[in-house]
Amino acid sequence: MSDPLSEVVRLLHPRAVFANVVSGKGSWAVRYSEYGHPSFCIVLEGSCLLAVDGQKPVTISAGDFVLLPTTPAFTISSFAPAPPVYMDPNDVAGGTKELRYGDKKGRADMRSLGGSFHFDCADPGLLTSLLPKLVHVQGSTRLSQLVQMVGEESADGKPGSEFMRARLVELLLVEAMRSASTGSAPPGLLRGLSDERLARALKRMHADISRAWTVAQLAKLAALSRSTFFERFTRTVGVSPMEYLLGWRMEIAKELLRDDELSVAEVAERVGYGSTSAFSVAFSRHVGGSPSRYARARLQHG
Repeated sequence: MSDPLSEVVRLLHPRAVFANVVSGKGSWAVRYSEYGHPSFCIVLEGSCLLAVDGQKPVTISAGDFVLLPTTPAFTISSFAPAPPVYMDPNDVAGGTKELRYGDKKGRADMRSLGGSFHFDCADPGLLTSLLPKLVHVQGSTRLSQLVQMVGEESADGKPGSEFMRARLVELLLVEAMRSASTGSAPPGLLRGLSDERLARALKRMHADISRAWTVAQLAKLAALSRSTFFERFTRTVGVSPMEYLLGWRMEIAKELLRDDELSVAEVAERVGYGSTSAFSVAFSRHVGGSPSRYARARLQHG
């Protein structure tokens, strides 16, 4: 697969957990405790203030999309001061009724559609390594349409809705990663892909993960000298080219072992190792256990 973002989403196996309407009227404030799973929100009408722990408060308005890859504790409120109501996000997840903050009667000043999802994958940290702690995208029609479709599928409960939600969240994630500003993204794949020259090397690396790549070969693809490529890649992506290649090989190896369709020797060959023993040593160092032990553990935990 030559598209790195598609590969990330494929490895994550996201599934929508819930999406419901949240509205507010008058003076109100709600303080949510840490959730730990990714959550998202699209503002449908009006505006409000979002204060995520560790981040500067931001105003979110109609058409704005917010993604919190790890959802730390946060406060959402009107602009007028109000004592916060404390809520546990785990008590909200799974609900389908509209949540109203502040005045219960009359037309809401702010309406939004929010939700969260989990990952059925070996390493959910993949997403958090790619994105800033707060993704705020303004005026994205595509994200708005996707989130509203997730909400409709969550509310209707029609046959096939689980499959539809999973596919919609995959699209939502790719669109959110595309929209995340390269300036706010941490060093990693997103920033690397925004660099035209590094992107050439990254895409070829992903397209042929089993190839015995050298820094010189990758530098040639990027039309850079070996030393310039190495420094630029390390600074932009956060790790050296060979460290990045090793990391991705191990992610793909974990996915293949998780599926339990190939032997350890076959997995080793798929990710570019000429011998099973060399692969086992590399995997054990990177993951903390042998490939066979990892596969057994994944099977036992479903």
